[in-house]
Amino acid sequence: MTNIMPVDQFPTIAQIDKKFIEMWLHGKSEKTQRAYRADIHKFYTYVQKPLQGVTLEDFQNFIDSLGNLKPTSQARTIAAVKSALSFGVKIGYLQFNVGAVVKLPKIEDTLAERILSEQQIAKMFALETNPRNHAILILLYRAGLREAELCDLQWRHVQNRTEAGQVAIYGKGKKTRYVLLDQETWREVVALKKPDDAADTYVFQSRQARSRSGAKSRRLDESQIHRIVHAAARRADITGNVSPHWMRHAHATHSIENGAALTLVKETLGHKSIQTTAKYVHVRPNTSSTQFLKI
Repeated sequence: MTNIMPVDQFPTIAQIDKKFIEMWLHGKSEKTQRAYRADIHKFYTYVQKPLQGVTLEDFQNFIDSLGNLKPTSQARTIAAVKSALSFGVKIGYLQFNVGAVVKLPKIEDTLAERILSEQQIAKMFALETNPRNHAILILLYRAGLREAELCDLQWRHVQNRTEAGQVAIYGKGKKTRYVLLDQETWREVVALKKPDDAADTYVFQSRQARSRSGAKSRRLDESQIHRIVHAAARRADITGNVSPHWMRHAHATHSIENGAALTLVKETLGHKSIQTTAKYVHVRPNTSSTQFLKI
């Protein structure tokens, strides 16, 4: 995993809030920590004040300074600062939440542009000849896994179910869910297991051990998953910056279009809210009022 920026590398003024920042980030995923640390670092670099001295005007001026970023990046950065300020008030570190009145910018919904067709998914599968990479692609799609969930998968999580099996996923929100695998997917995954693989061996390993939480690990990094998916998309002549999450979008969309109940898709994907699952219906409607026009 890419090293997470330590608070010691923040602007000098931020060292006053060092203990608070670590408490704010405690328990968050490594992906979230990387993003939040980069965003709050950007905030300190601009305002040059500890959080207890930040005013609403400071925050608003900082937001104005983000005009060179894409709307999604702006929204993420603003959300990170708002999260820190809200947490500060919650634990009594800050007296006022100057970010409470700051609204996140509206973001264009581009989900429909990131949903691959069944034909495109099939072509990506067909052109991937590396057994490990092929198993990665099919698990991202058929099990709807997030890239971090895929990388965290150990053999103890892969459980036999008569002729097929299931995987136990400890995912976002610190909850465990169980996802059934069809026979074809099950056989392909278990074929990767080596005789000396222990229960806590990662299913997908990197060739070199990486430093992770103070220890060496052969856990495959999410960045490698991105490269595998992007390369598979290129081979299949799919344009756009295709990421592992596009496979998850495709799983949700195709399963719903093929008759799966929203509640089932929600539980399989580990969505916190049914509204998150329902958005796939909204971006790929089966009917529209345009079909009722006469001229």
